[in-house]
Amino acid sequence: MEFIKAFIIGGLLCVIGQILIDKTKLTPARILVSYVVIGVILGGFGIYQPLLDFAGAGASVPLTGFGNVLATGVKKAVEEKGFLGIFTGGLEAAAGGITTAIFAGLVASLVFKAKDKS
Repeated sequence: MEFIKAFIIGGLLCVIGQILIDKTKLTPARILVSYVVIGVILGGFGIYQPLLDFAGAGASVPLTGFGNVLATGVKKAVEEKGFLGIFTGGLEAAAGGITTAIFAGLVASLVFKAKDKS
């Protein structure tokens, strides 16, 4: 049942993104940024946590989950470090995911040959 919940919620987030691409003039980059910002807002207000508890990876893997990690990290760092936590908390919380993305990009660039768009 856990996998079904994750599939439904993750799939729903993807369907919403696809509808936005197909039916609006928003670029994919703006939609991605919007997903992160929505995750930050919902995470900042504590609304995203129940969705995480329900859907697990279906809510934590999409970009809204990344936004939630940033918001949660900032909240925790502000409690521990005060004002300085605003600037450091998000990066500390998301450092593992950011590092993995950079490393995966490096590996992909070494494995595949870049081609011009022609």
